[in-house]
Amino acid sequence: MAGAAINATNAVWPNYSTSNVQKAAATTKDTTLGKDDFLKILVTQLRNQDPSQPLQDRDFIAQMAQFSSVEQLMNMSQEMTKLRQNLGSASSLIGMTVEWDGLSDQGVQTTYSGVVEAISIKDGSQYAKVGDRTVKVDDLTTITYVPASSTVPSEHKEAGGNDE
Repeated sequence: MAGAAINATNAVWPNYSTSNVQKAAATTKDTTLGKDDFLKILVTQLRNQDPSQPLQDRDFIAQMAQFSSVEQLMNMSQEMTKLRQNLGSASSLIGMTVEWDGLSDQGVQTTYSGVVEAISIKDGSQYAKVGDRTVKVDDLTTITYVPASSTVPSEHKEAGGNDE
């Protein structure tokens, strides 16, 4: 009966089910420690502490302060990402001449350039519309302001001319 229960979960010791191995391999692993991980470590430490030598108050307060710092750093990181992805700041690129590197239709590394016509956000990334191309803003290599008119305004023309 115990063997049937083990097979029902697809765990066959010492050989694991190939479907479980494939599921485990397919999951993406997050290698960063976040505030939830830090809290789990703290709770585990409290749960497994030696009763004859409990966690001292100052140690507990220090760890809670570290937890608070980790939480605030995570929040700051999220806010900085939001600020970087602010549509308002990226909209200042409209009308600018930009350059970026990419592959041509023949597969040759090429530098492209053009004037930004619009900015859009898709899946948390900003894109610049340049002609018939859409370019990720992070991929832009050069941003140049080119005045709409290269002629000198009329008031400057008259300043150097003949006044009769």
